[in-house]
Amino acid sequence: MLLSLESVLAVFARYQDLLLVLPYLLFGIVILLSQPFNQSKTALTAMMMMIAFYIIQNYLQSPLSEPQTRLIYLLLATLLPLNLLQVHILPERRLFSRFGTGYVLFLCAQLGWGALVVSHFAEHPLPQLWENYFYTLKSLSPLPLLLILLYLGTSLACGSAVLKRNLSHDQSVFTCLLFAGITFVTFQQAYISAVAFSLTGLILLLNLISCSHELAYIDPLTGIPGRRALETELKHLGRNYTLAMVDVDHFKAFNDTYGHKTGDDVLKLVARKMQQVKGSAEVYRYGGEEFTILFKGKDKQACIPHLEALRESIADYEMTLRQHDTRPREDQQGRKKRGKKTNQGTVQVTVSIGVADSFPDTHPTAVMKAADEALYQAKKAGRNQTCS
Repeated sequence: MLLSLESVLAVFARYQDLLLVLPYLLFGIVILLSQPFNQSKTALTAMMMMIAFYIIQNYLQSPLSEPQTRLIYLLLATLLPLNLLQVHILPERRLFSRFGTGYVLFLCAQLGWGALVVSHFAEHPLPQLWENYFYTLKSLSPLPLLLILLYLGTSLACGSAVLKRNLSHDQSVFTCLLFAGITFVTFQQAYISAVAFSLTGLILLLNLISCSHELAYIDPLTGIPGRRALETELKHLGRNYTLAMVDVDHFKAFNDTYGHKTGDDVLKLVARKMQQVKGSAEVYRYGGEEFTILFKGKDKQACIPHLEALRESIADYEMTLRQHDTRPREDQQGRKKRGKKTNQGTVQVTVSIGVADSFPDTHPTAVMKAADEALYQAKKAGRNQTCS
């Protein structure tokens, strides 16, 4: 592994000047793009990594055998993972705000404290500090075992957060911890910090681009692609496809009776059921309580059995009503309709479906219009049915 790492670093060494600038460039772009995408925690992780890389390049280029260099290395390797782990508990605020300014001042205070500690021990050196308090396998890594365990523990904690929530800043913190740990464990390898921090900045940038795609194309409530994604897909269809429009029956009355949060639960249920449709279906939230299903390479006769199975699955599902105590103050009309009802028991939700295929007209606008007309017929005929 070490031989392969050395060979990789030797390749990157040819671009030394670029490597020393690239982390600053990548982290700077991440910080700037985090503002419009409202990803302040990702910006904070990028800022911490930029500061760490600056310290490495300006204060850790002498041998670690020197007491002052060793102490800076120890402080940086300790404070960086602790600050990255702290990102998980911070509120989501814009970086260029009062909160962001306060946190930058907090980081500056840590830098000032670290400078004082280094200055103090420079005047009153404790030559046995490293050996007495931190056990190091010098043949393996200059990083003490205690700090290796710290990186493993924080990485496991962040990794579990990624598996559980999979939020953008969870992925960013985990990435930073992983490459920071690799840097400090293999610190004596030439160019390791430049390569590892450049890869970190690149991954953070790709993560931001992925988040921007989700903001543009993924419906935040149901987690399925939204109308913009559908409109993009419709521009690249072949000649043979089927579109189905799905509408939740009596949704406005349901909202008035049980509240908007329960209505949101209904939309999530319908979206989840739609994702189980067979026939290589692609599902989208068209808007409000209306959804769209796209079948590529199939006519409507082949798709109707799948749509009927979806309609029956939703109609047969008994949805348990949850108590939403945190529901905001309701309008007077909705409260009168609900009366003294509480969110207890179960209800059944139904959908109406209109379906049309690309024969004889292959233009998506015409097919969508035909599917809408079929949906209207399903509503007019009594709802909870599929019309084509």
